Amino acid sequence: MLRPKVPTNPTPTGLVVPLAVEPTAAVRHSPPPPPPAHPSPRPAGRLTPGTAVALVGGGTATVLVVGAVLVSMLLAVAITGVSVAVCAVVFRSLLASGRTHC
Repeated sequence: MLRPKVPTNPTPTGLVVPLAVEPTAAVRHSPPPPPPAHPSPRPAGRLTPGTAVALVGGGTATVLVVGAVLVSMLLAVAITGVSVAVCAVVFRSLLASGRTHC
């Protein structure tokens, strides 16, 4: 009913046809590029009080977020374990009461 159409590729011949390049009549020389700019004399490793406060604030926020995520995952695992334990106790009780009342 629905048949895909597979494109047919001709057999590769191994011949490479170079593209035709037209030579230009005149060669223009561009002026030399300007010299590279000198780096600023300011040292790169210096922290201002504002950037230090920003780094400390960002680090604190990161630690708090990662801590909250880890604690929530731990609580999820603990709650799941407690619920599985409660279900096991209920099933055990049901099975034990079923054996004694028959």
